[in-house]
Amino acid sequence: MQLKLGVVMDPIATIKPYKDSTLAMLLAAQARGWPLWYMTSADLQQRDASVSATMRPLQVFDDNHHWYELGAAITEPLAQLDVILMRKDPPFDIDYIYATYLLQQAEQQGVWVVNRPQSLRDANEKLFALQFPQCTPPTLVSADSAAIRQFLAEQGSIVVKPLGGMGGASIFRIDAGDSNTGVIIETLTEQGKRYLMAQRYLPEIVEGDRRILLIDGEPVPYALARIPAAGELRGNLAAGGRGVGVPLSERDRWICDQIAPQLRAMGLLFVGIDVIGDYLTEINVTSPTCIRELDAQYGLNIADDLMAAIARQHAAITTAAVG
Repeated sequence: MQLKLGVVMDPIATIKPYKDSTLAMLLAAQARGWPLWYMTSADLQQRDASVSATMRPLQVFDDNHHWYELGAAITEPLAQLDVILMRKDPPFDIDYIYATYLLQQAEQQGVWVVNRPQSLRDANEKLFALQFPQCTPPTLVSADSAAIRQFLAEQGSIVVKPLGGMGGASIFRIDAGDSNTGVIIETLTEQGKRYLMAQRYLPEIVEGDRRILLIDGEPVPYALARIPAAGELRGNLAAGGRGVGVPLSERDRWICDQIAPQLRAMGLLFVGIDVIGDYLTEINVTSPTCIRELDAQYGLNIADDLMAAIARQHAAITTAAVG
């Protein structure tokens, strides 16, 4: 089955092709003979009830110097596509939210969007994990300095981070008695106006913050342990962490089993979860990464597994609609 596949992403000229998971997806789709159409979120538009986009035909190459070619731009209804990958990176700001509304309208007109636009809005990557408290470490979400200080006193050492961050930005460890406690809390909460998330510090971070990828609720059998650089708290690759592949543990698989039914129910087909030690810390739904690192270490083709899942589900959707 040939599917017309569109992608909404950040400017393709700015990606790092050797590590970009969206490029891996596009290469896998192209290998199946699927025509590709490229858009940024700013290319989306709605006239009355019809959602369209200024889009360009796209060819991709597994080449770190020449990884794409774009054809002439045309403006077409999104419903002319079969599938759209929503792969724009955070920040999850108001324009991102507006884009999901436009994509949701297109979804109602027959195009399948991966991941589901409403679920992208509903599943904040920090807060969503708290729907599974049996999997998470002790956690507090608050803008109140006194509550955060009390949580710190109870836990002894905590990690605090903004709810809308990515790539390890603005993550701090605070130990009881730290003289910088006040300024960190004030800065992250903007003097009590914004929520932050505080979690018990997990010393197992020295062994890596494991990224586990799930396709339709099924985990890839290996995780990428992102090990912090010397003297660094954060394992994020964007913050200088080193990625080392590891097999999933029994606890990893148990966590995946706990969350998989909800992921499927919400139409979250491709998800990346973060696990430190025995604990789930985040569920990433916007544009999860680490495909290329795991492929390279284990000879996998995770992006093609995703395209196979898309093909199966699209066929099922089409059959149900005809029936």
